[in-house]
Amino acid sequence: MNVLILSAGTRNKIVQYFRRALEGRGQVIATDMSPLAPAIYEADTHYIVPRMTDPGYLDVILSVCRGEHIDGVLSLIDPELSFLAAHEADFAAVGTTVIGSSYELCEMSLDKMEMFRWLSAHGYRRACSWDDLGEFEKALVAGEARFPVFVKPVRGSASIAISKVEDLETLRLLWAHDRGLMVQELLDGQEIGADVYIDMVSGDVVSIFTKKKLRMRAGETDKAVSFKDPELFAFIDEFVSEAGYRGQIDIDIFDVGGEWYISEVNPRFGGGYPHAYECGVDHMTLITENLGKCANGKCIGAYEEGVYMMKYNDVLICRDGDLES
Repeated sequence: MNVLILSAGTRNKIVQYFRRALEGRGQVIATDMSPLAPAIYEADTHYIVPRMTDPGYLDVILSVCRGEHIDGVLSLIDPELSFLAAHEADFAAVGTTVIGSSYELCEMSLDKMEMFRWLSAHGYRRACSWDDLGEFEKALVAGEARFPVFVKPVRGSASIAISKVEDLETLRLLWAHDRGLMVQELLDGQEIGADVYIDMVSGDVVSIFTKKKLRMRAGETDKAVSFKDPELFAFIDEFVSEAGYRGQIDIDIFDVGGEWYISEVNPRFGGGYPHAYECGVDHMTLITENLGKCANGKCIGAYEEGVYMMKYNDVLICRDGDLES
């Protein structure tokens, strides 16, 4: 059984964990467009590929799938999730399963206003959001909005180009330079991260790991502590099942005065997933079971509370002969 990880970048731990899960029975192949992406050197085999937007990108990846007899493929970046889902039939034709959610859900998760509208329509608490500056100003006058707020790209990821804005003058200035922005209510509460696996055979939510985020850096959880709350598990199960996600997802939730607000969903491994894995929550093995057409049993909350994760920097050293152009 072989797994292909696209856009591996700096996600070394994810590659390492898949290699552990497949040890003795398969290989991990990784790709990236840069030979300076350290995670590719953790794989059994790696390929330098074109940029995802290149017209020939699909053919290159399908060629890797055929040549390496890939059973399952996944990506670690948001824009590529929709690409994989849109070409699910092409991958199936070469014997490769796309590990992830549907195209519609990947697109909704990437588009923060679409996610806001879905959450609103289905009765979930969420941060109030506006993609029309005039409507936000009306809400401000009516007392339905207040500063500070977050301004972010509607279709952004990794917390790129997010600004905390304290006044209307600054907001108007940002809006004048980029019309692809939205305004989002600032939620004042404890941020929670949930790593969730939805079985690709049964469709059931089979694993949930939750952590309280203690510090963020560059859009990812830098320090966190594991905790359990059966009511939160039930809330996550209900939301995920209603939305229809599949495979690995990462959910950002806020606890505001004892009420849960859903902030974002990333239908992929989140940057904080190693915390879950090191607590014994092994979603790589769940994936390999599904690729073998076996359903997984439920193991929700099967981990220890009070375990802290603290990220730190490490380095990978390569010499000229080890790099590919």
